[in-house]
Amino acid sequence: MNIQNHSLKIETGEAPKFYDITTEIELILDQSNFDSGILVVFSKHTTAGIVIQENEPLLLQDFSSLLNTIAPKNKEYNHNNFSIRTVHMHEDECPNGHSHCQHILIGTSETIPVINNSLTLGKWQRIFLVELDADYNNDREIIVQLIGN
Repeated sequence: MNIQNHSLKIETGEAPKFYDITTEIELILDQSNFDSGILVVFSKHTTAGIVIQENEPLLLQDFSSLLNTIAPKNKEYNHNNFSIRTVHMHEDECPNGHSHCQHILIGTSETIPVINNSLTLGKWQRIFLVELDADYNNDREIIVQLIGN
């Protein structure tokens, strides 16, 4: 059994926004000398998720609208009440309760079968990093793990 771990940095900005990272994942796979098994794409963040979806601009706008409807930024969140919150606070803390609530709907990872050094994605399927926190304007770290032969 062969296990390989790779890290991918993605620069993000606005939110919610869907960043198609399929090409970057395919490049990692191409350079890995990996034939068959599974590939896991994992976000190390609680306000940026991973999804497989179609890269159709109007559909992605619909998804962004849905996320903003379900957990709007201007709603009151206990997480944003810094006068009562005592856990995981840091110097440059921002009010991002909405992005955490959106993330719980999206999730942290996707698993894709690999056959003959190729992702077995469907015709329209693409892999996205979904940025949910516009105030978080740094590199996002994605872990790509290959398990198999």
